Amino acid sequence: MVFVLVLTGMVEQGEGTTCHSTFLSALVQLIPCRAAVAPFSRIPPSETCCNAIKALGQPCLCVLVNGPPITGVDRNMARQLPQKCTANFEP
Repeated sequence: MVFVLVLTGMVEQGEGTTCHSTFLSALVQLIPCRAAVAPFSRIPPSETCCNAIKALGQPCLCVLVNGPPITGVDRNMARQLPQKCTANFEP
């Protein structure tokens, strides 16, 4: 139960913006981006990945990128996804 409360608390962030997904469901939604954010990957994000980024939204993406470490994910590459996908998120 404490684990669920911690994850729920991590999903709220930003200036009045809230992620309406749980940490785990947001992470699952971005599975198509895995190849593009693997350490040392030169693979660009796929159209499916970019659609997932745009559907997930900035608040949830920020929670994932700034949250606990995710095995096999280069955070710097993950931070570049909105720009590479032309998601037009605020900085």
